[in-house]
Amino acid sequence: MASKDNSSTTTELNFIGRGTVIDGNIKTESSIRVDGAIKGKLICKNTVTVGDGGRIEGDIQAVNAIIGGKIKGKIIVSEKLVLESKSSLVGELKAKKLIIDEGSVFEGTSDMGVSQVPNPVKPSPSTPESTT
Repeated sequence: MASKDNSSTTTELNFIGRGTVIDGNIKTESSIRVDGAIKGKLICKNTVTVGDGGRIEGDIQAVNAIIGGKIKGKIIVSEKLVLESKSSLVGELKAKKLIIDEGSVFEGTSDMGVSQVPNPVKPSPSTPESTT
C-alpha cells in the first residue's frame, strides 16, 4: 500500500523564463525565480529570486528575496532582502535585514524596524523531517 506524505516540506523551484510575461497574481509555497516579467502581486512562502533580466511591476511578499532585475512596487520581506549590483527598485521596502550591493539603484522608502516588519508568510521548512 502506498503511503501519502502530507508534510508541508517543499523543495520545488518555480521558474518564469525569459520572454514569459504573466499578467496577474501569483501565490506559491515554494521558491520562485523570475527571469521574465510579472505584472501583479507575488506572494511566496520561501525565497523570491529575480534574475538580471527579470521585471516585476507590483507588490512582493516573501520570506527572503534576492533581486538582480527591476522592481517597481512594494517589497515586504520577513527575513533578508538582497539588492544585487545590477538591480533597480523603485518603491517601498520593508525587511528585517537588507543588503545593497554597489551599483544597485534604490529609489523610494525603506523600513527596517524589526517590530515593524510584518510576517506576511511563514517560511516553509527547508529540510524534510527524518524518520528513524
